[in-house]
Parts: sequence; C-alpha cells; structure tokens
Amino acid sequence: MEVVVAGDEGSTRLDRVLAVHLAELSRSRLKALILAGAVSLRDAALRDPAYHVASGDTITIDVPEAAPPEPKGEDIALDIVFEDDDIVVLNKPKGLVVHPAAGHETGTLVNALIAHCGSSLSGIGGVRRPGIVHRLDKDTTGLMVVAKNDLAHASLTAQFADHGRTGPMRRGYMAFAWGLPGRHRGTVDAPIDRHPHAREKMAVRQSGREAVTHWELLESFAGRDGKPIATLLACELETGRTHQIRVHLAHIGHPLLGDGVYGPHFKTKANQLGPESQGALAALGRQALHAYLLVLEHPRTGELLHWETPLPEDLLLLQGALKAAL
Repeated sequence: MEVVVAGDEGSTRLDRVLAVHLAELSRSRLKALILAGAVSLRDAALRDPAYHVASGDTITIDVPEAAPPEPKGEDIALDIVFEDDDIVVLNKPKGLVVHPAAGHETGTLVNALIAHCGSSLSGIGGVRRPGIVHRLDKDTTGLMVVAKNDLAHASLTAQFADHGRTGPMRRGYMAFAWGLPGRHRGTVDAPIDRHPHAREKMAVRQSGREAVTHWELLESFAGRDGKPIATLLACELETGRTHQIRVHLAHIGHPLLGDGVYGPHFKTKANQLGPESQGALAALGRQALHAYLLVLEHPRTGELLHWETPLPEDLLLLQGALKAAL
C-alpha cells in the first residue's frame, strides 16, 4: 500500500497521517506495522510512529497477510440476533470479555467467535481480536456487530469512525444513573484521555480526543424520602471512546449505578434506597449499562439495518425494584 503525503500534511506525525489515509487499519495495527519495519520511505524503514513526514513523501506500507488467529475456538454460547456471510450481530451478556488480554487469555467473545465462524473472521483487527470493530466493557450488556471478512471490517470501521455524523449509524444505551438531571435532555461534549494517575481509568481531559454523548431522561425513581434519587437515561454516542458514557455521566455528576470505578463516592447513596432496591443493586454487581440500539448500513448491500434488544433480567429487576419504591 502507498500513501502520498498531501501538501497540508507536512510536518505531521507518521502515525497520524497513516491513520487518516488508511482508516481500514486500526491505530494499534498501524503502530505495530511501523515498529515492525513494515513502513518505509525511499526503501528506508520508518520505525518511529512520531517521525514527521514531509509534503510529497510517498510512504510504502507492507501489510502482511492476516495470520491465523492465535486464540483457540471455545464452545461458548452466543445470543445471535442476526447473521449472514458478512456480519454477526449478537447480544453480549455481562461478564464476557470481548478479546483476549492479560488476565483473560481464554473464555472471551473472540474465542467463541472463532469456534462459531472458523476461518471466515476478518483478520484486519490483528490476530488477538479477529473480526472485532468495536467492543463493550466486560460488564456492559447488549448489541455488538462483528465482521466476518475484510470487506465488512473496512466498511464497519468507517461507519464507527463517522458515528452517524454523515451516515445512518446509531448506537444507543440504557443507563441507570444516580441523581436527577436539571433538564430532560442534554449533550456532554468533553474530550477523554487516560487518567493521569490511574492508567486503567479514563478521564475528561483537555488533552484527550473529542467525545460527545447525547442523553435523554426516560424515567426517574424516588428514594426513601420520596425525593428523586436515580434516573433511567437513553444515551447515544457521537464518538466511541473507551468508557465514554461512564466517564461523561460521572463528569456531570450522575455516575452509573453499580459503577465502582467512576462512581465510588456514590456508594453511600444506596442507603437512601428502599430495601428491595438495595437488594437489586447489590445483586447487580456491575455498572447499570445496556447497549439496546444498533443501526448501521450493511457493508455489502448498503441496506439500512436496525436492531433493538430489551433490558436483561438483572436490569429489569433493578428497574422494577426502583419503581416499587415510588
């Protein structure tokens, strides 16, 4: 593959230029190719992602054939909502890690997909996450789409990068949050980056990447004193940053129920819930977040596809308990 650096791209980092021109390859994949010496200028390998290119440079990228997936297939049940020769749409349960990583080498969604799809999975995403174009946190439930070939992978990657700004893609979440916002709908527009002190967390930081979340109030719930204590929000993503909804809602003072990472200071609020609600929240054992809506264009036919999935049983029980306290 070749990329010619445009006039306005001079003095830009190599990895950033390649990310713009080669949207079908993930940033992590591009970085790996650079470090492996697979990116060159005038037959000289460029091994530094921060190398500053010059206008008119012709960058050559040697993309190897996708290697066979390293993870092994495992017989893990999947709740498949839709499947054809190009994509799989599934309803991910809580507790299922999407791809192998330190501490989760087996028992992941990727292991299940390898067993289900075999060699048909797209390899663009790298051998440890074949077919994966987006992910949900381990304890977030709901809809995910997986690419079964490279054509689908490239199309879906572009749609997720656009996030409905020029195309039809929509990703909707149901979120149970602490407190009652002062209005019925709003938008959180705040950049997200790694937390400066806790690397496993994300945070709103001016140095971060653009992140936009739209939310709408669907339902409010009262505590023991009859005053609003929690709400059910419908959230839609305009960008797809790690932990985006969790970070944004905590940023505006309404962290998710059950979120011990971004809402630890709200644990004592559970004491203001009725006994049934306290029990349902304790039994939940995770952040109260569910990806209920997914809309996208089929990567081959261009057909507009729309899926919705109801709240899982544990969130239905939480909702019912919160309502009973009214």
